[in-house]
Amino acid sequence: MAAKSLKVKDLADKYGVSTKEIIKELEAEGVSVKGASGVIPPDMVELIEAHFEDLMGDEKKLKIAETKKNKSAGEGPEEEKSPVAGNEEVHIKPPIVVKSLAQAVNKKPNEIITALLSMNILANINQSIEPEVAIKVCEGLGINLVVERREKKEEHVKPAADEVAPEELDVEDKPEDLKPRPPVITFLGHVDHGKTSLQDAIRVTNVAKGEHGGITQHIGASTVSIHGKSITFIDTPGHEAFTSMRARGANITDIAILVVAADDGFMPQTVEALNHALAAKVPVIVAANKIDLPDANPDKILLHMQQNGLSAEEWGGETGVVKVSAKTGQGIETLLERIILESEMLELKANPNRPARAVVLEAQLEQGMGPTANILVQNGTLKTGDAILCGEYYGKVKAMIDYHGHNVKSAGPSVPVKLVGLSGVPQAGSKLIACENEKEGRRIAEERAVKNRTKVLTVTTAASLEDIFTQFDMGKRNNLRIILKTDVRGSAEAIAESLKKLPSDKISIDIVYSGVGAITENDILLASASKAVVVGFHVRVNPGVNTLAKRECVEIRLYSIIYELLEDITEALTGRLEPEKREKELGSARILQIFEVSKGPKVCGCMVDKGTVKVGGKARVFRNNELIFNGEVRSLRRFQDDVKEVKQGLECGIRLDNFMDFNENDIIQIYDIELKKATL
Repeated sequence: MAAKSLKVKDLADKYGVSTKEIIKELEAEGVSVKGASGVIPPDMVELIEAHFEDLMGDEKKLKIAETKKNKSAGEGPEEEKSPVAGNEEVHIKPPIVVKSLAQAVNKKPNEIITALLSMNILANINQSIEPEVAIKVCEGLGINLVVERREKKEEHVKPAADEVAPEELDVEDKPEDLKPRPPVITFLGHVDHGKTSLQDAIRVTNVAKGEHGGITQHIGASTVSIHGKSITFIDTPGHEAFTSMRARGANITDIAILVVAADDGFMPQTVEALNHALAAKVPVIVAANKIDLPDANPDKILLHMQQNGLSAEEWGGETGVVKVSAKTGQGIETLLERIILESEMLELKANPNRPARAVVLEAQLEQGMGPTANILVQNGTLKTGDAILCGEYYGKVKAMIDYHGHNVKSAGPSVPVKLVGLSGVPQAGSKLIACENEKEGRRIAEERAVKNRTKVLTVTTAASLEDIFTQFDMGKRNNLRIILKTDVRGSAEAIAESLKKLPSDKISIDIVYSGVGAITENDILLASASKAVVVGFHVRVNPGVNTLAKRECVEIRLYSIIYELLEDITEALTGRLEPEKREKELGSARILQIFEVSKGPKVCGCMVDKGTVKVGGKARVFRNNELIFNGEVRSLRRFQDDVKEVKQGLECGIRLDNFMDFNENDIIQIYDIELKKATL
């Protein structure tokens, strides 16, 4: 198939503007062409067409139409080209895009963006802004902007996003349209009591070993078929920092499996998880796990249940207790039969023949895929190609991937899938709906994005934690602002929730912005403007960002374990900015070569230049003397053998946790931390 050909004059004819204007715009975008007959490179055609379609939208076409109308009425071209003078009245119709506003008032787009920044609003050249914001910007430029209403035929648009949220509008299904759906089961309980291992025993997988530290940190979902019937399992973390995620898990489930270790009984997080299930008013089945252990005591679980408002069937109550062992498989079949029995009693139904409504379990940025969201369809059926809206993001379903990694064309009620096609990473717990078309979804999403951005208050300078507390001591400050970047949304939500709960009568914590992915220059600029500290959890720092951070006096703090992050901030809040930690340097290694392996992340071949490198040691990666990652050594290899440590002068293969962007000559610094509790 021949490549599509596109000439400059074709674009000029299409949008009714001169070829000079087209050439000027192309050059601004880095595309060089020669004259009106110049041909745009074939590999750039689609991008250029999309750019001009965005640039020359409805507003430009209306402007051209008005110009032609004026010419036919005898008005001269000079009037058409006259620049906007001070205090002159300029008319524009919504939606107001930054670039179209700049063209209307004869200003450069960067002048408009700068004016918006002075009003604490971050916007790019193709972003829409509120009419009142545009009016205020123009006032500062000495221009009287009049925002006109659309024609009557365009007044019948649907209510704005903040008037009636489409997610909240739900038409009640007719009884005859409802069909049986699979139950959604959530495993709740204390950390290390075996929630994930129990599911592994059911679905014969090995999820637990793939998790960092053996602890599930992100909500996941899977579907299994038992006796010809499908069941959807949702696994929620047990660590106390993830309370909000666990609560969300309980609220989207039909039946809660409360996993309790038979040797421990109820723990604080067990009670907390139970309360979430009871608040969601879902049936509870207690799985007494680790029944194979010598010190297992199932009667202790029955007693603890009674003490926390649950009465076991064995004691005359209504709550089923199933004795199981994830290790030996004992009682698994009985547990599954109990789940099926409970779900049949609930008579779970949904309407598969309607636009889909779903909830986001987790969302992240993935290399090669962009924003992805793990969702659970709650009603209707989501199909490839459907237009979707989720919070301030929109898009079209490009692909859906099931638990087994297979592409699927549709997902019905109670089916979890990974979705590709959203314009950004939504918040975990957000509602996702299929909408009429992508244009409608985009309109609502952009309105929401603008409103959310205007809530971000910024000031003019940045500071480190030390500077912040110095100012506080001088009575100049009463809150700590943080830009938070994490590997996935769930982590950001959990950390933000934990930080809000930190006790301090002196200072409060303000999460100015939280996002997913590497720390970028934009994060530094926002931190500089809002006088915030950048905190990264399980993420890297992009090249060049450290240099910008130094120039803008912005502090970056990187963490790989949530406990350390919370401890550090707690120390700061209690006035002990630098806890009494002694860093003990163990050694350093230089990366000689990068190896691709068939399974798992990349491995870097290194020479240990100094000291010792050991598994579990803290690791910092430096590139050109700049810190780009802070984590730990996951594994070491000498030739074909896994080893615990490697000494100076020897070569080895090093694998770090959650970091694969190695370059040759990067330096890996290995260290340990010796803690000495600070006192007030």
